[in-house]
Amino acid sequence: MGGSSSSKGYTQIRYASYIENQHNTFLSKIATNRETALADNPFDSYTDIEIDVGFFGTGYTIANFPSLYDMYGKFMAGLDIDVLYDQMLEDTLNSGVVSDLVSAEADLMDDEIEDNVIPRLQTGMRDINAVMGSSYVIGKAIVEDARVKSLAKYSYELKYRLLPIVESRWQSHLQWNQNVIGIYAEIMKFYFSAKIDVDDINYSMAAKEALWPFTVLDFERAALGALQGAVNQKTDVAGASTAKRAIGGALSGAAMGAQVGATMGQNGGAYGAAIGAVVGGIAGAL
Repeated sequence: MGGSSSSKGYTQIRYASYIENQHNTFLSKIATNRETALADNPFDSYTDIEIDVGFFGTGYTIANFPSLYDMYGKFMAGLDIDVLYDQMLEDTLNSGVVSDLVSAEADLMDDEIEDNVIPRLQTGMRDINAVMGSSYVIGKAIVEDARVKSLAKYSYELKYRLLPIVESRWQSHLQWNQNVIGIYAEIMKFYFSAKIDVDDINYSMAAKEALWPFTVLDFERAALGALQGAVNQKTDVAGASTAKRAIGGALSGAAMGAQVGATMGQNGGAYGAAIGAVVGGIAGAL
């Protein structure tokens, strides 16, 4: 490499001829590839990801579904636990299954009375010559009274055994209402997290598409200055970076899955915390 100067202060930097020749050949290839690259933008064919379609279906947005507070009001705020218990009690003790069991027991008792009890009563009354007397009528009345009491006892004992089931159903219903709110809150949280990630990706791809000519020319600029020594090297396509956002979205999705599983056994305080996290997350995103 050498240089010369004149009285006017002009300086010329030259390199060995074999270096300059190689650089000229290199720049010619860069120019050819530049035209090809500019004409073939790889981001032209990108189609934006429709996050609302994936979550809600075509033509729907989150506004088409109940708000978190509305869901809380339906499942928790307006819930009367006494009315709910009475409903469980009525549905369980007076269900069609219980009625069928009592009816079946009554039929068995009737068959037993007709096939065994009444014939034995008639035989006994005949032996004492009282078939046509009041004693036979009284005997049948006693049998009928015993039948009614036995059937009532069976019905009461059956329903008494069902009381623990009533309480279990009542508690399960309360827990289900809590779980619905918790899972609904987590789904909303996951939606907003995913929407931020997807919007960021869409905008990033749009930026890369618009800046593609500058990306190509930036590589050519680096090639032109190759003989100047170490310079900033271009290693990526111009446009927004989504690495951190994508990682955050993945972690949020994993946390959402773990939280949904855990809420199945948590108390009401956990649901309040989940709701607070959703509201805080949305406010932070905005």
